[in-house]
Amino acid sequence: YLSIFPFVYYIIMSRHPTIKWAQRSDKLFITVELPDAKNVKLKLEPEGKFLFSATAGADNVPYEVDLDLFDKINVDESKSSTTSRSIVYLVKKAEEKWWSRLIKQEGLRPVFLKVDWDKWVDEDEEDGKPVPDMDFGDMDFSKLNMGEDPSDFDADVTEGDDDDSDTEEVEEEENSEPKAAVPPSTEPEVKA
Repeated sequence: YLSIFPFVYYIIMSRHPTIKWAQRSDKLFITVELPDAKNVKLKLEPEGKFLFSATAGADNVPYEVDLDLFDKINVDESKSSTTSRSIVYLVKKAEEKWWSRLIKQEGLRPVFLKVDWDKWVDEDEEDGKPVPDMDFGDMDFSKLNMGEDPSDFDADVTEGDDDDSDTEEVEEEENSEPKAAVPPSTEPEVKA
C-alpha cells in the first residue's frame, strides 16, 4: 500500500498550470505559464494528444495537463522553448487549416485554458494584408473635411439635434441686460 501512495498523491494533488494558446493556419502556439518549472515532460502524439507534466515551487508541487487537440499534429516538426517563467510549444498542424477551437471537447472550455491575445491573429489577417472591408484603396482622406477645422465642430450638439446654435444665441441675448441701441449715423463725423 505504501509503495503506491506517492503515485496516488501525485494524481490527487496535481494541478493544472495556466495554458495560453493562439494559432495560424499551419501551427499552434501553446504556452504553459509555470514559473521555475522542474522535471518538465511533454509528450505529443500524432492524433492530437498533448501531455504535459512538471513540478514547481519550493514544495515541488506537481502540475499536469492532458489535452485532446482538435485535430492531428506533426510531432516531428513541433518545437519547444523554456524560459524561467513559461514553456512555449510551437506545434505544427498535420493539415494547414484553421481550427474552430483548441480541443475536441465542445461546450465550456477548462478554466485553465486561455487565449493568448499577444500572439492571436484572425484568419483573415494572417497574410499580413488588411481586412478586405477595411481596404480603402486610393482614397485621399486629405480632401474630406473630417473635423479638421475646430470652428466646424460643436461638442455640445448631441446626435439627432438640429443646428440650434443660432436659437441659443438669441435666447442668451434676450436673457441678458438690455444694451443701449445706437442707430447708425448717416451724418459725417465732425472732429473738434
